[in-house]
Amino acid sequence: MTTVSDNETQTLVILGASGDLTARLLLPGLGALLTSQALGDLQLIGSDLRDWDTQRWQAQVTESFAEVDATGPHVDAVVTNTTYLQADVTAEDELRALLAACQGPVTIYFALPPAITERACQALEAIGVPEGTRLMIEKPFGSDADSAQALNELVTRIVPEHHVHRIDHFVAMPTVLNVLGLRFANRMFEPVLNNEHVASVDIVFDETLTLEGRADFYDATGALVDMIQSHMLEVLALFAMDPVPSLGADDVRDGKAQVLRATHIWDDDPINYSRRARYTAGKIGDRDVPSYVDEQGIDASSTTETLAELVLAVDTWRWSGVPFRVRSGKALGSPRTEIVITFQEPPLVPEGMAGAPQANRLHIGIDLASNELGLELNLTGPGDPFRIDPVSMSGQFGPGALPPYGEVFKSVLVDDTATLSVRGDMVVECWRIIEPVRQAWRNGQVPLQEYAAGSNGPTGWPETGLPNRAEQGE
Repeated sequence: MTTVSDNETQTLVILGASGDLTARLLLPGLGALLTSQALGDLQLIGSDLRDWDTQRWQAQVTESFAEVDATGPHVDAVVTNTTYLQADVTAEDELRALLAACQGPVTIYFALPPAITERACQALEAIGVPEGTRLMIEKPFGSDADSAQALNELVTRIVPEHHVHRIDHFVAMPTVLNVLGLRFANRMFEPVLNNEHVASVDIVFDETLTLEGRADFYDATGALVDMIQSHMLEVLALFAMDPVPSLGADDVRDGKAQVLRATHIWDDDPINYSRRARYTAGKIGDRDVPSYVDEQGIDASSTTETLAELVLAVDTWRWSGVPFRVRSGKALGSPRTEIVITFQEPPLVPEGMAGAPQANRLHIGIDLASNELGLELNLTGPGDPFRIDPVSMSGQFGPGALPPYGEVFKSVLVDDTATLSVRGDMVVECWRIIEPVRQAWRNGQVPLQEYAAGSNGPTGWPETGLPNRAEQGE
């Protein structure tokens, strides 16, 4: 792994500079990183079709940096020297002029819709890029396994694979990365995280947020593609991978890729082991929420789901037979963002011990708002020393020094490592995993259910992973 020296010149080009993603996430992440660490002599260039000038772009950079209280000489230098170049990034001549304005190694961030990103990459292939160029590409990467593979082939004709950074900021969240420490630095947990001791695993991201102005993007994707195909499967792979010898890019991504290759819908049956639903009008806190189809920008004929749930099998020696439930939904009343490991029942409870033991569960929060580690146990007492009383133990993860996009930029601009980036074959596997579900949904074989905004989802959906081992006849 190489690192950037304090005086090295490099250029970060953000395509789609006037968009919401840049203002809300990319620039604050960059500002937080600049506050904590020098990035050499960083030249920041923003580019978009919008008729901005450098003064307008500098104002946006300043405003976004202020959201994370970014201060210091490195911040001031970037704000002072940043420039904006209006360009159609799908046009070869305009891309050539944009690259000519760059100094040192170039990193291009595609904060663009997928179709525009692909056309821009085609133009880059035609004109060539400076040696050492790195590409940072937002999800979704492709629209299915075949298109993802074709896009992989395109971008790796421009730069080598280790310079392609497919961004999934979930993987850079400190709370998600804490899974590595929990699993591989604690002797008490790792020996029992396998099919001999675990009954089921749930990976849940239920949020109270609705569309929040993202109607165009979300209605074309839905919960399955927006969250499960990328974020949730990445978390599953990170949690379920076998111990790795190092946190280097090759070791971590090899471990995750092995898990994804072994993952498929439970019993290869997407009709019985996938569910989908959409919110109707309701209330979340003090806020009245309209039905999804009444949200601004949504066509009344839309069949997009806002809640998706799959039960998956991970056919490795460690996890064979353990159901993994992945679930994500919007406009839900009780936000949950966690991995829950439910352990099997003890083989024997001594005769004479009153009460029934509850399942032991390990809760791992995977969001900054729910960064707790919890363990549900059975004890006896404190009243009757022969009666079982369930208890819970909890603690908090540290929030991390940088926001997720700060970690993403650090891994690329400072450490020059792809550990936090998604490798090409992994993207293809994620599309392959959900394709039978998408096909069943397109065919109308899985009904689109409804739930009131502010509720916990449709009635009758189980709260933990299914099936359990009794249902499998074990």
